Amino acid sequence: METNLIERRDFIKKVLSGVAFLSLDWQAFPKGFGNLLNENEYDAIIIGSGLGGLSCAAAFARQGFKPLLIEQHYKVGGYATTFMRPGGYEFDVSLHSTTIGERNGIHNLIPGYPEIEDVEFEPHPNLYRVIFPDYDIKVPQKNITAYINKLIELFPDEKNGIDGIFEDMEGITNDIEKYSAAGGKVDMNTFANDFPYLVKGFNRTWGSLVDARITNSKLKAIVSSLWGYYGLPPSKLSPYYYAMPTFGYLKNGGYYPRGKSQKISDAFEKFIEEQGGKVMIKSRVEKILTKDNTAYGVVTDDGKEYTAKVVISNANTFDTFNKMLDDKGALKDYLERMENLSVSLSSFQVFLGLKKDLVKETGVTDTEIFYNTSYDPDADYESMKKADLDNGGYAVTLYDNVYRGYSPKGKNTLNILTLQGFDHWGKYKDDYFKDNKDEYNKEKERMADILIDKTEKTLLPGLRDAIEVKEIGTPLTNIRYTSNYKGAIYGFDQTLDNSGSTRLDHSTPIKNLYLSGAWTKPGHGYGGVIYSGLQCFGEIMKEWG
Repeated sequence: METNLIERRDFIKKVLSGVAFLSLDWQAFPKGFGNLLNENEYDAIIIGSGLGGLSCAAAFARQGFKPLLIEQHYKVGGYATTFMRPGGYEFDVSLHSTTIGERNGIHNLIPGYPEIEDVEFEPHPNLYRVIFPDYDIKVPQKNITAYINKLIELFPDEKNGIDGIFEDMEGITNDIEKYSAAGGKVDMNTFANDFPYLVKGFNRTWGSLVDARITNSKLKAIVSSLWGYYGLPPSKLSPYYYAMPTFGYLKNGGYYPRGKSQKISDAFEKFIEEQGGKVMIKSRVEKILTKDNTAYGVVTDDGKEYTAKVVISNANTFDTFNKMLDDKGALKDYLERMENLSVSLSSFQVFLGLKKDLVKETGVTDTEIFYNTSYDPDADYESMKKADLDNGGYAVTLYDNVYRGYSPKGKNTLNILTLQGFDHWGKYKDDYFKDNKDEYNKEKERMADILIDKTEKTLLPGLRDAIEVKEIGTPLTNIRYTSNYKGAIYGFDQTLDNSGSTRLDHSTPIKNLYLSGAWTKPGHGYGGVIYSGLQCFGEIMKEWG
């Protein structure tokens, strides 16, 4: 057998190990029996209540175990939260759109948790709108054929390439689903024939797949226009991490929850507590307790000690291992590997409450708009890393077009945002956390003005005069509220060498210490981190039974 074929199969098996969790068999897992535990003793302690932590805690509670979820913030959710401002405005921290399950004609099925029924999701009228210097495209909701035909109409000479790249996306999606349904138990001798699109994506980026199909540089940018959702330009991004979620999004549609993202987090919290678990907010874990290289509990900032059979960290990995653990003797190689992984971009956001219904006045009917000033994702990515807003585009969310009542009557709530690197803000960090924010405030206002002016000029005339409330979120804001390293919103980047099982495992060199969330498998995004919690729980159950 050729060495290259062996390496290719090895690589694919590693990449796909991150998706086998889709076949979790709940009936095979052990169950808790309601054993009485001491006041500060739990079956599992989960640090952090991002959706990866909430999902993991909910899985323990669902099986009858007693989890303790500890959150530093005054509400659960991590990036899946909202905040209120005067005038009745409620701003969503991060959620833009997600794909959700349907039952009985209602989209309210959170993957993995059919018991949670009190979050209803509304469809976007159009999936999204993408604007380039020469093109303004509205992508239809749940009609991938119409989108393909629209692209062919715009680029008739590229018909074969357009059909081909969507064939690749569907093929990768189908192959991954087939592999997952088989629980990873496949015949590697016939793998190339059984899973041709996965083999095709071997050791290639999404950009290289596009290059092989399409020659027009403008069309390349258009078909890859959602790369910002994944934090890396096509030239750096694993094809599996673009093709599968994007194809699913185009095919199954985008939805937004009534009650905003906080509704999802609150539903998880309610479920955990109804099943006998405990959620503790406004409490920070200062130390993970270990003995003989085995985790057995935590100490919180008020000095209280809690013990458990396992500890799961939904916090960022840098704080988990560098700040919460005293004994790092077994972590030398692990920490070196972690330091060599690239951390995702953060975000810069302008949250605006408008004193009138400007969206209706201007006739804009879209909910998510991506405005691009060029067709060069690599250049845009470099501008984002350097926090150069003068040369980049922006995204804006207008969810008053999703459902009535999103904002106070007669008003609008909107969010202008861009991805952004942390380094530009590093010089303000020390003063920021000492509450010396004069220079920091000048810089964030300067940047906010750039985004507001761009949006007013290109999309919403009269925007500045309509502003009643303005809040600005920077990478330092992200650190303040989530403690994420460098304010990262996607954990580690999903590069070719950091995808699937090459990402940090749920298990760690410390026995009984696990990870759940964007920093580990399978990756970031609302769906990704919810699955991460389920997958982490599944691995622990295999250890237990």
